[in-house]
Amino acid sequence: MSAVPGWILRDGLVAVVKRECPTCRTVAPALAQIRAAGRELLVVSQDDSAFPEGMATRFDADLEASHRLGIEVVPTLLERRDGETRRAAIGWNREEWQELSGVSDLAPGLPAARPGCGALNLEEPHASRLAGLDAPAPSARAVPLGDQEDPIEACFARGWSDGLPVVPPTPERVRRMLAGVSRPADELVAVVPPDYAPATVEKVAINAVMAGCLPEHLPVVLACVEAACSEEFNWHGLAATTYFSGPVVVVNGPIRRQLGMSWGINALGQGNRANLTIGRALQLTLRNVGGARPGGVDRATLGNPGKLSFCFAENEEDSPWEPLAASRGVAAGRSAVTLFAGEGPRGVVDQLSREPESLARSLSMALRTVAHPKLPLAFDAMVVISPEHGRVFRAAGWTRQRLEQRLHELLLVPAAELVRGAGGCAEGVPASRVVDLESTIPKFRPDGLLLVHAGGAAGLFSAIIGGWINGAGGSQPVTREIA
Repeated sequence: MSAVPGWILRDGLVAVVKRECPTCRTVAPALAQIRAAGRELLVVSQDDSAFPEGMATRFDADLEASHRLGIEVVPTLLERRDGETRRAAIGWNREEWQELSGVSDLAPGLPAARPGCGALNLEEPHASRLAGLDAPAPSARAVPLGDQEDPIEACFARGWSDGLPVVPPTPERVRRMLAGVSRPADELVAVVPPDYAPATVEKVAINAVMAGCLPEHLPVVLACVEAACSEEFNWHGLAATTYFSGPVVVVNGPIRRQLGMSWGINALGQGNRANLTIGRALQLTLRNVGGARPGGVDRATLGNPGKLSFCFAENEEDSPWEPLAASRGVAAGRSAVTLFAGEGPRGVVDQLSREPESLARSLSMALRTVAHPKLPLAFDAMVVISPEHGRVFRAAGWTRQRLEQRLHELLLVPAAELVRGAGGCAEGVPASRVVDLESTIPKFRPDGLLLVHAGGAAGLFSAIIGGWINGAGGSQPVTREIA
């Protein structure tokens, strides 16, 4: 922790108090007696410049002095020597205060001892702000603004926004964000296409501030950036495609609860700060560090609203299966993100199926429409199974693997229906690529379906999130543990 403010005594006694603390009000006579005895005493008030009454007090308005001194309880009496704290008395204890102050028979009318109260500098929002003071100073170049320039409008004007207002990334806010991780601010997280610019922890933190994240969200954002910039995910290709897709983030593990993420009602929609800001921070980092901007490298014909933010947590507690991350090799009890190159969700309505076979057939009918009913193998899909649909599979004992296998079986499509011109539709598979018109062709590659459990408890609806092209030129789902 860095040095205390210069007005704190190098040598003498420092008492830290606050008016709202009953014990602090009780010890006011003891403070007056110490002063009357000629001892060097600085009284620091956390919440009221006029407290204690009739006594010269230094008001710690920003609480920085309390933070630097490490105050956890008020009242606290400190003995300072050569600019360092040598001894401390926490709360009120007559013997300890007499020993530190050298004043005998101190405040005889007070009880012998009385516990103190929690220090104001440990309460929010002060604690988060003060923690940021100990983070390394930002190394990113500060952009000076004119006296009459509005910071939010300046972010719009400089192209740092996704079209919505952003939080201006002041040095204090960035320091506070960096306090959310133990990683060095200058550590390289990823090289971000399409500009292939280095994204340090600090640069990601800047964009997390702009997105509205809290410091505790930063570890998740960092994992998202690492996953997005992996070779398998192919962010460069996804950023430049004319297709609809963008990164979809699924969060697993204990961190979901720690951050208060949403996996229930409206899980894919608005209303949850962690969901929305984590996904937005990823998108802003890819835009502002990597340079993927609409009309530039981003050539999406239509795009989708999820390119602002598409992030949700999986309902693991009520799921028919193991969590998505666990199915992809992450150890139980660990937190992780899975990135999928997806478009916007489309609904699947089945309010009548009470048997897994019937419901699987409903899902397969909807899945055949991903990208186009006559385009097989080129696109992956994520299926978000709601709790009411999930109960059908759980009651019947269907595992994740069994449902995936059955969906693949149901999505073996007659080749004759897929060739170009079939059904009076020019789109489809070139006839030259079909060896046998009597054969069937899978709609999806063997690992091209991801099953996720989320949504509100009421409603016999699930959702399909169609993917972008897979294979060598496309994108593969990527899972990364959260450090």
